[in-house]
Amino acid sequence: MKKIIIAAGTGFLGQVLVNHFENKFDEIIILTREQNSVSGKVKFVNWDAKTLAGWGTILENADVLINLAGKSVDCRYTEKNKKEILLSRIQSTKVLNKAVLACRNPPKHWLNSSTSTIYRFSLDKQMSEENGEIGNDFSMNVAQSWEKSFFKTETPNTLKTALRTSIVLGRNGGAFIPLKRLTQLGLGGKQGKENQFISWIHAEDFARAIDFIIEKQMTGVINIVSPQPISNQDFMATLRKQLNVFIGLPTPEFLLTIGAKLIGTEPELVLKSRNVIPTRLLENGFVFEHKTLDTALKNLTK
Repeated sequence: MKKIIIAAGTGFLGQVLVNHFENKFDEIIILTREQNSVSGKVKFVNWDAKTLAGWGTILENADVLINLAGKSVDCRYTEKNKKEILLSRIQSTKVLNKAVLACRNPPKHWLNSSTSTIYRFSLDKQMSEENGEIGNDFSMNVAQSWEKSFFKTETPNTLKTALRTSIVLGRNGGAFIPLKRLTQLGLGGKQGKENQFISWIHAEDFARAIDFIIEKQMTGVINIVSPQPISNQDFMATLRKQLNVFIGLPTPEFLLTIGAKLIGTEPELVLKSRNVIPTRLLENGFVFEHKTLDTALKNLTK
């Protein structure tokens, strides 16, 4: 009996993984703040992502543990939200470390979410796992603290991998849906200075990459991104082309700042240049099905 556990797996990325792994595992368990329930072969188990009460033993004999827990960064960076963003990642990771160490037969491999935002704003350099440069601001410091809380506790019988994931593009959630709607409304022009890079990955390749990491027993930090970061200008032009939209009004930085405040988010999510490449995946032989943005969007818009 093969068993996979996905902590905080009810959202967009969790469902991408469930769909990918449903025929590869006999038992799929989702740790969720919702009530205990069963849907098909998926079992939902309540947890609060802070304490061990009631769910810790569910990790026994698991082949894979994937942790996706963390408050969404799609919000205003108020002091309250910043605290919740940090604590939701640290607390869930710490309590999973405790649960893994308490197991008689702990999960064989634990993959913990991280983010490609850990690297500095970059127009000049592509960031690999080995030579990527980590800067010093709120988002980068959260990412560093997150990974530190993950790796500092040794789990002798459990492999550990941190997933430095970029924007995941999928039909049923994530960034693609709002970008598609904006573009169809004629608002899909360049954003900000237009030269900032976007690191992205198709949802299918996201799931396939995680499957590959498990199969190859890869550990440490891994960039979960496509091989070809693309400028904001080219990203939006490619999206307009695939949607057959010929008008795309640009959004200058000052309007993005105002708009972000109005809808309760941060302009950094659009304006930061994330110039990240998947060196470790490529060196280990992973083959992307959607290597370029053009092929990815063609798939998502057909």
